[in-house]
Amino acid sequence: MILKILLSTSLLLSSAFAITGLEVAQKVHDREDGDNSTSNMTMTLIDKSGQKRVRELKTFTKDKGDDELKLMFFLSPADVENTAFLTYDYDDSDKDDDQWLYLPELKKVKRIASSDKSSSFMGSDFTYSDMTSRNVEDYTYKIMKETQVDGHKVWQMLVVPKTKKTIDETGYTKSIIFVRQDNFVIVQALHYVKIGKKLKYMKVLELEKIEGVWTVTKMQMVTKKGRKTLHKTLFEFRDIKYNQDLEESFFETRTLKKGL
Repeated sequence: MILKILLSTSLLLSSAFAITGLEVAQKVHDREDGDNSTSNMTMTLIDKSGQKRVRELKTFTKDKGDDELKLMFFLSPADVENTAFLTYDYDDSDKDDDQWLYLPELKKVKRIASSDKSSSFMGSDFTYSDMTSRNVEDYTYKIMKETQVDGHKVWQMLVVPKTKKTIDETGYTKSIIFVRQDNFVIVQALHYVKIGKKLKYMKVLELEKIEGVWTVTKMQMVTKKGRKTLHKTLFEFRDIKYNQDLEESFFETRTLKKGL
């Protein structure tokens, strides 16, 4: 009788979810996220005392097969004006993403080394690694439970890097993510930071369907240590347009220096 109960419990646990964590992750990766887009972006940096610094940007994204090219130009304020950032986000997990940052005061294009990708992107709570998509093959996935975020059913999943290289590049030892079941958008995440016993909380604050594409229009990242909030960053996107006529030649390092 006890054996039957144990077997029944095991079967129930194994069939608790109709989808595996890896399958969810693959669907997140494969979901339609729009092609060849432009947008205006506001980045707000908020320190522990509540002081804000606001930066305005223009962004461009182009699909190149399974790869994605991204350009960001800082428009204001004066201390970051004409700074530009270029990313080649490769779908091939064996190929490291390429990133370059143009610093106008030095008139120099700096290549972001793999060892620097876990550092802060332009003083924000997002890292350089956060500015690219994750390769599905680099992690293990486990569905912890089904729950709700903002009234929507989600899968709560544990995501763990497979290698030290991935941990070093992202700066995260593990993450807990919340994936909406209706559209496979990650709407919330908790990242365990490798150094400093800190946690980062990502939250999608606004999600809209634009030209048939589920699009994040407002999100934040909050860095905490214990109960203490150390810093916050808010990303807001507007005037988002898809299927724009963007030349591949625009997404080159020389464009960083040339500017808009």
